[in-house]
Amino acid sequence: MSKFEKLVEIVATLRTPGTGCPWDLKQTRETLVPNIIEELYEVIEAIENKDDNSLKEELGDLLLHIVFQAQISKEQGLWSIDDVIDEIINKLIRRHPHVFGDLNIEDADAVKVNWERLKKKEKTMRKSVLDGIPKKMPALIQAQRTQEKAAAVGFDWQDIKPIMENIDEEKEEFIEALASNEEEKIREELGDMIFTLVNLARKLHIDAEAALKECTRKFVRRFNSIEEYYRKEGKDINEADLEELDSHWQRIKGH
Repeated sequence: MSKFEKLVEIVATLRTPGTGCPWDLKQTRETLVPNIIEELYEVIEAIENKDDNSLKEELGDLLLHIVFQAQISKEQGLWSIDDVIDEIINKLIRRHPHVFGDLNIEDADAVKVNWERLKKKEKTMRKSVLDGIPKKMPALIQAQRTQEKAAAVGFDWQDIKPIMENIDEEKEEFIEALASNEEEKIREELGDMIFTLVNLARKLHIDAEAALKECTRKFVRRFNSIEEYYRKEGKDINEADLEELDSHWQRIKGH
């Protein structure tokens, strides 16, 4: 018995009525969703922190949830973990004809375009190339994935120059919206500006979500340094005015 088969057996045992675990037996697909999301974010955090030991553990937790969902389906007479594995094996072979077939593709971008073409051919129920993007995705990821799918069928600029011009246009429209003092219009134009910035990131092969996360982490590091200064000085940061805080910010930013 392989270690993976042992894991599948353990999960099945935990779900065995009468002798299994009361908590595991109580779970449904829906009740496990928050746990799956939490485990996924813990995997991402371990990757971003370059914490290999934590990544090993968190991948195991995520794998548990995959097996758990498959076990629930098996109990319902739908499919098993073997069917899940067969599905991904067949998909990988179908979607890589340049590796497992005779198609000649050397460029990574061409591979991506062909992948989307094959995916559209398989997903005959989808009416749009934009179908299939999970609505629960974080907004930046959803925006970038949407733009990637549109670009895959040729709806894309050749370079970043038109995007840069579009950013200037969106900025002007946002300024006009601010002047109107209409909340809905301001929100719409701000969304347009963010969407255009995401498009620039996509064109530059930058993950917009990752870029914003790194920017946020940088802000936190710098702000924590300001807080540390006030703690060492025995002062209350809440009593500092904006001018004073900004002077410390500029000092830390310059280091």
